[in-house]
Amino acid sequence: MFVLDRYGHPLDPCHPARARRLLAAGRAVVARHTPFVIRIKDRSIADSTVAGVRVGIDPGSKHTGLAVFTDHDGNRTGRYTIQLDHRGAAIRDKLAVRSRYRRRRRGKNLRYRAPRFSNRTKPKGWLAPSLRHRLDTTLSWVARLTRWTPVTAIYVERVAFDTHALSAGKPLKGVEYQQGTLAGYEVREYLLAKWGRVCAYCGKQDVPLNLDHIHPRSRGGSDRISNLTLACIDCNQAKNATPVQEFLKGRPALLAKILKQVKAPLCDAAAVNTTRWALWRALLATTLLVAASSGGHTKWNRSRTGAPKSHTLDALHVGPLGGVTAWPSMVLVVKATGRGTYARTRTDRYGFPRLRLPRTKQVKGFATGDLVRAVVPSGKKTGVHRGRVAVRSTGSFNITTRHGMVQGIHHRHVRLLQRADGYGYTTHPEARHRAAFPPGPEGPGLHAGDN
Repeated sequence: MFVLDRYGHPLDPCHPARARRLLAAGRAVVARHTPFVIRIKDRSIADSTVAGVRVGIDPGSKHTGLAVFTDHDGNRTGRYTIQLDHRGAAIRDKLAVRSRYRRRRRGKNLRYRAPRFSNRTKPKGWLAPSLRHRLDTTLSWVARLTRWTPVTAIYVERVAFDTHALSAGKPLKGVEYQQGTLAGYEVREYLLAKWGRVCAYCGKQDVPLNLDHIHPRSRGGSDRISNLTLACIDCNQAKNATPVQEFLKGRPALLAKILKQVKAPLCDAAAVNTTRWALWRALLATTLLVAASSGGHTKWNRSRTGAPKSHTLDALHVGPLGGVTAWPSMVLVVKATGRGTYARTRTDRYGFPRLRLPRTKQVKGFATGDLVRAVVPSGKKTGVHRGRVAVRSTGSFNITTRHGMVQGIHHRHVRLLQRADGYGYTTHPEARHRAAFPPGPEGPGLHAGDN
């Protein structure tokens, strides 16, 4: 649990049991509900010894992993893990819809000025709104963690996907010196993410997977990334040098799915490449110690500790690592939902006004998305309901709990727990298998001074 002193300065995180004892004794109060933060009323940072924590970041196109951990002589202990789900795709789709509406309105006998789209320039370092969102949300959560914990250093995976090398599937000229312990890790990691870490032919997961050529090399197939897939040992041996059309002759639906997936674009890799330097420069501006690492180094660290693959565990294994002693059993999943919309008019599929929303977003002091707790003493909805509220002008609200939606709760029964901040919160268990945690030496050419 995150802990603040009486003046709001961050202290070292504590165990949930200790937080419960402090709250029960009246020595602490709840400062924030999710993530859970307490504030101690009788202690200041001057009276405490603060060891500090470190933050690991595993940036991605759709999800970003954040890990808060302590480091003792190179051995890390995970304290808190967060999976941040971005909404870049939703932003892109909404902008495309708005553009189509605007183009239709201006193009249907309403042209009253010359077009301006051909003479506009973008400033240096400009990012598309969907990419800027990934950067802003990551920086926002780094800033939040520095407010709630005494962060001393940040480790970030500054991964760079060479899309040319990914397409070729083999090293290019002039990079032979890179063929060391981590050779090929980036291509294999990309294929694992692209094919969902399961066998493309039988769907098995959590088994050893081999790289398989869809069109066999013995029959003229290439090493391009579009000709590679994942196959378990049994399927790889059964397919051997048989063309995929013959191997899956009796399963046309699976054949069509594989042939479609091999043509998937490299948009996720391009998104990470575009934002990696902007994220690096923004982290350096925090004045904290920032160290960079590669995706291959992170995977090599996980292979040494025996940790399973996840965004949060990747964040825990970023940078120089001796070993991992433990990691949290639960992950806080933070999904970017936005704060609503400024537009108070809903349109139909043609872009014409369909209905109008209230001019104000707050009703009786509540806004849609607030985390609330309702205690209904009598009636059909008797009980305690906790979740996100959807306000109505009538004063009867709908509350979405983890068990479903409860409609028609009067506002006098509702109490505010936390204001809507543009994110939705859930939890899920962290992967626990293959937990070996052996401390190991640094890899060749990968030392703390190199970062």
